[in-house]
Amino acid sequence: TTFNAGILGRSNKTEPIALEAGLLIEGRGAKSNSYLTSSTSDNYVKATFNPLYLELPVNFVLRLPLTHENNIFLNAGPYVAMGIGGKSKVETSFLGVKSSSTNTIQFNDDDPSTTQQEDASYDKLKKFDYGINVGAGIDLKKVLLKVNYGYGLAKINSTQDNNSSNNNNKYRTISISLGIPLGLK
Repeated sequence: TTFNAGILGRSNKTEPIALEAGLLIEGRGAKSNSYLTSSTSDNYVKATFNPLYLELPVNFVLRLPLTHENNIFLNAGPYVAMGIGGKSKVETSFLGVKSSSTNTIQFNDDDPSTTQQEDASYDKLKKFDYGINVGAGIDLKKVLLKVNYGYGLAKINSTQDNNSSNNNNKYRTISISLGIPLGLK
């Protein structure tokens, strides 16, 4: 569980179809538990990582009126994101000896316009991500409630360059957002 924050703008306030774009700081992450034996209290490696991304979503929005001032909406569109920070934690236990470490996430300097993986290693994530957002929400005039699903298309492990071979190591992000409209009158 993490957070998102940012600003989004829509091309219009009243038409049924709008274009929405903005800039978000989006938390992502994963957990991995590997047990070397049948015991879950010893002989394991547990890893978590929580990277932060600066994300640019561009969504088409379809509004469906509920009342004169309130409506529900559906949104869908692409996003691109760039890794800007985060932390990773690894906890191990082997034959009763426990250790843990916390590190700042490293992003590689991969050029997304090439097929090569510059500066790749297993302890780094790819700096750039891209994918598709799909969501729905309710606009209550003074507040917006939104649920969004981000379907990542890029492998995030910096040593992998084939994005289409399977869905492993790709982000799948569910977010719940509360928005406050700042519209001008």
